[in-house]
Amino acid sequence: MHMSQSVRWHLYPDTGELVERAAAAIRRMAEHAILARGEFTIVLAGGTTPKALYEKLAVAETDWSRWTVFFGDERCLPPDDPERNSLMARCVWLEHVPLRPERVFPIPAELGPDAAALAYGETLKHVGSFDLVLLGLGEDGHTASLFPGQDWGEGLEDAMALAVYGAPKPPPERVSVSANRLSHAREVMVFVSGAGKADAVAAWRAGQRLPIAAIVPDTGVDVLVTPEAWR
Repeated sequence: MHMSQSVRWHLYPDTGELVERAAAAIRRMAEHAILARGEFTIVLAGGTTPKALYEKLAVAETDWSRWTVFFGDERCLPPDDPERNSLMARCVWLEHVPLRPERVFPIPAELGPDAAALAYGETLKHVGSFDLVLLGLGEDGHTASLFPGQDWGEGLEDAMALAVYGAPKPPPERVSVSANRLSHAREVMVFVSGAGKADAVAAWRAGQRLPIAAIVPDTGVDVLVTPEAWR
């Protein structure tokens, strides 16, 4: 039995406005989390819209010493490969702010899917609910590296991080945090921009079983979308 997902759609006129609003919302969430619990735990996504967001966050005013950073998925490539999500986030954002290195947890995907998934599962074992999970949406409805036709790790007993083989987009080998673990979050924010995503958005709104629909936090999902992806 699958839990049903509650979705709130937020339409913005363009990616610039979307990124601006998202950055402001994240600063507020961080402030509230730090006041309430002493830290802010965030899970990062890869992709072009998140990259623009991270550039904005690089100049944000916040108590960076209280941020803890995780990643939703990673490609099994060397740590310094330009296709790595962790390298992109580091280059445009993380190395420009006084974040404590020991509070940034990249997925060690260079170990290969199985070893890296096992290692990241251990890392996440002692982490409570994430404060915020950032996700993108692929043209096929995938999110993180959870692809249609593959295991999404929706069960309570499933591993927290999954080894991914045969991903339809290169590289084929990846690691992804499971749908169940991503759902353990106080906030989930999904970024969707570009005409290429319109079919996936339509399928999602029509209730099709897509990986993105398997993310079911108690508080629902906020989707920030631009007009060309919405029709």
